[in-house]
Formats: sequence, structure tokens, C-alpha cells
Amino acid sequence: MKVNKTIPLQIILALTLVLGLASCSKKTKTESTSRGTGWNVNSSKGGFTKGIAHKTQETGPGLVFIEGGTFTRGLVQDDVMRDWNNIPNQQHVMSFYMDETEVTNLMYLEYLEWLKKVYPPTEENYKNIYEGASPDTLVWRNRLGYNETMTNNYLRHPAYANYPVVGVNWVQAVEFSKWRTDRVNEAVLEKNGYLKKNAKTLDVSADNNFNTETYLAAPTLTYGGNEEILLHGKGASKKAPRPDKNGNVVEEKNVYAQRSSGILLPEYRLPTESEWEYAAAADVGQREYNIYKGQKKYPWSGSYTRSGKRSNKGFQLANFKQGNGDYGGIAGWSDDGADITNAVKSYPANDFGLYDMAGNVAEWVADVYRPIVDVETNDFNYFRGNVYTKNKIGKDGKIEVINNKNVAYDTLSNGKLVPIALPGEIAQVPVDDNETYLRQNFSTSNNINYRDGDKQSSKYYKFASSDADKTSDKEIMYNAPKHNVRIDSLGNLERKYDKSNKRTTLINDAVRVYKGGSWRDRAYWLDPAQRRFFPQDMATDYIGFRCAMSRVGSKSNTKKSPRN
Repeated sequence: MKVNKTIPLQIILALTLVLGLASCSKKTKTESTSRGTGWNVNSSKGGFTKGIAHKTQETGPGLVFIEGGTFTRGLVQDDVMRDWNNIPNQQHVMSFYMDETEVTNLMYLEYLEWLKKVYPPTEENYKNIYEGASPDTLVWRNRLGYNETMTNNYLRHPAYANYPVVGVNWVQAVEFSKWRTDRVNEAVLEKNGYLKKNAKTLDVSADNNFNTETYLAAPTLTYGGNEEILLHGKGASKKAPRPDKNGNVVEEKNVYAQRSSGILLPEYRLPTESEWEYAAAADVGQREYNIYKGQKKYPWSGSYTRSGKRSNKGFQLANFKQGNGDYGGIAGWSDDGADITNAVKSYPANDFGLYDMAGNVAEWVADVYRPIVDVETNDFNYFRGNVYTKNKIGKDGKIEVINNKNVAYDTLSNGKLVPIALPGEIAQVPVDDNETYLRQNFSTSNNINYRDGDKQSSKYYKFASSDADKTSDKEIMYNAPKHNVRIDSLGNLERKYDKSNKRTTLINDAVRVYKGGSWRDRAYWLDPAQRRFFPQDMATDYIGFRCAMSRVGSKSNTKKSPRN
């Protein structure tokens, strides 16, 4: 007798259905109860609450996703400048986002327009806010050159709207990034119904504006405590307290968005030097399976500055100085299409989709400059410049928020006044023993000089005074000039140059790294590994910037296999 060993199709379908239902049931149970306690989660009867599950972070306006990984940071070609400040080393950066292009004049003018509207320069309390944020248009001037056209027109003329902003110092770039964070998150909250519609444009004023960190820490203090704006979003009204079936008022939930809501974006900021170099090199284009096939000399593949593709063969791939007296070729046959800067996206993007990572303008990064990258101490998300702070608590035990009467200003080395914090922001103070006592990963607020500039790293460490303020100039590792600017009793600025002949370096805690070549540089500086430094409160006609944003959650946007 022949036995039929074939399983009927109906049985297979039935088993599949049963297994699928079991799987769904298991998933539902896991999501509705806590894996830690077994309590109900997000139940109408109480218990623990959790935010909505977001699979991936939303990409902020203007940003491109950069998947992190390991790479060789540093110079791999001849160091003809003999700087010896970028020896090759292996580093790892986490995934992050970066601006597709440099910040343009149009983007920066949006910032200036907002400041002028909210903090009118005609009012005494705010007269230095707008001026402190304005780019230095005089950077175009040259003792032996006629550049008044750029001085008068480059920032504001519509012909230059999509050109990278210049004349912006590092401090201004940081402040722009903070402002951008708040404006983006303000729009996100309005879109999700947590804020009154159009409040960001119609109701904004010096004492009535939005700050992300203030909203998260003390939402009732945002917009000066104006509940008309805070509680009249459609989402908030839906979540207002309502009586249950027994007539009891249920505790209000989610009237304000929180970090756990998952809708607010991390801060816009300047990229670290490691992030910038990793993103500019875009070695992902050289990858074969799990190795890089060499390291790029430029942000594009190949050893030349001209394109080898048939469609645009011979075209320059970046805006840079061709040679002495040659910034763009001869008339009718321009090599790179520009004599000064050029509009963003004028040249092909690199393998990450980023434009102008070589040429056009060099770019500020977040790091304080030191000649040595201390790979012995850290090889993960390397960054020098950490200054840890915390929210200031007032005498009443509450978070202290800056208002329009207590705006404090900082005087830069060039005499320019910039606000330390704007109205609506939370006042900050350095962390102290409450946060550092017996802590192993850091012991002080200011870590700029750690292992390179502090007393322990100086040859005078055995003899240096325990009081840093009493340490003589010759015992300081980086003995840079100290120019003095102060305000006299009449409110006038007194400027005094440091004329000492005992200064030995230009490096101090106020010089920042800038990366990439510019329209003024030769091809040597187009290498992403090149690094230079400049005072953080000064500007030039060849340094601009772009913003970055950290990624929260998974490293990648797509699921990987060993063969992709």
C-alpha cells in the first residue's frame, strides 16, 4: 500500500495562520506590558507611560545622514608645511547628520531678520544683540586691492543669496546653530499641535519667545509663561484633563512635549573635527565589503582636481586658487567657474551627498586647536573643547531663565560685544563638586587643556603654582599674546595690545580648528586631513561653516548583512 507523504496545502495554511496569530499575540502583550515589572503600559487605568515608538530619527531641514564608522584620520601624504600636527591614527565616529551645503547668505539673513524683529537694536537693552551677530563685511578689504563691491554687496545682494556666508567668526557660528535648533523645534511643536498656530511669527517678542532647553526643563517658563501659546495647540487641547465615567478628573498627560515624545530634534551644532574629516573624505565610496580600498586624497575619487567622467571631463571639481594670480582661469574658459566664492551646489557632491567639502570656503569646526591628537586617551568621537555646565538654580530653588532685564554680554578680544545668553534661555553655571566628586571620567568643568596645556602636561609641572592665576607666563605651556579690552567708566572701549616680546606661540584656549580649502587656497589644502587654526572671535573672507546634528538610536538607516 502506497502512503501519501504530501502535506495538504490547507494544513500548511492553517499552521501558518496559527503561528502568525501567536506571534501577533506575543508582540501585543510585550508592547502593552512592561518587560521589567509586568505592569500595564499606557493604560487608561494608570500605570507606566512610554513615548511613541519611533523607528528612526527624523532628518532635520537641510541635513544629510552620515553613517558612522571607523576610519584613518590624519595626513597620509607628504607634510610639505612641516606642521606635524595630524599624524595618521585610527578613529571611530558615531552616525550623525550634516548640512548638505555650507550656510548661505540667505540662511544667515533669516537669522539676522529674526533677531532684528525680536530684539530691536533701537532699544537700549538689545542694541548689541543684532550688531554682535552681524558678519564682518570689512573682511573683504585688502590694502592693495579694490574689493569694495564685495564689502557692500556680498552679504545682502540677491545675486549672492546662495553663496556661503563669510565674515562670521566661530562664536557667531555657534550662536546661529543654537538659534536654528530653537526655530526648527518650534516649528515641529506647532506642527504636532503643542503650540498655538503661527505663534512663532505673530506673537514672538523679546520676552515672549521659544527655547528648546527651557521648554524641556520648565515648559511653563517658555514664551514668558504665556499659556495662550503653550496650551492652545490642538494636540494640547485634546490631552487636557477630562472627567472619567465616575466624574473624577483624570491626571493630565502630555500637555507638553517631552524628550520621551520623540518629536524634538537634537541640537544643531558645529561638527567636531573628526566628524568633518570623516564626512569630507567619504571613504564609503572606496569600500569593498568590510575594507576601504585606500584613502582618498580629495573628497572625490582619484588623485586629480579635474573630473575624469565623460559627461564633464576636464571640469574642476572644486573652487580653489589655480596658481599665482589665477583664481578661475582665463575669460571664456573658466577653470572652476568662480573668482571668489561660488554658489553652493556648483560642484558635484561627494559619496555622502555633501557639497563643497573641498574649496569654496574653509569651514569652522567645534574643536579647540592643539598640535597633537591624543589618541592614547581616546579614539571614539574625539573632540577637544568640552566645558561642562548645568542649569543655574535661583534663590527660590527654581531654574533661572534670562529675561530682558538681565542680559549679560561678553567682550571679545577684538572689542565686539556678544550676549552670553538671550532672553528665554536658561542661565548656565560650571559644574562643581556636586557633579565631579569621586568621578572618574572627568573632574572639572573646563577640559580644554586636558593633557595638552594643563600643568601636568607642562615641563614646569613640578614647580608650577597650585593657583593657576598665579602661574607665571613662562610656566604656561601655550604662552600666547593677551590683548586687553575693557570698558571704562564712561562706557567707552579701551583697547591695549600685548607688546611683550616673551610670547612664544599663537595657540591658546580661544583658537579653533578650521578645515578644508577655500577659494584663496591652493590644491594642497583641499585634502580633508589638513588642519589649521584661527582665533575664535575673528573672521575672514574665506572661512564659513555648516551645521551638524547627532543621531539618536540605531547606527544605520538600513539593515545590513555581511555582504552589503
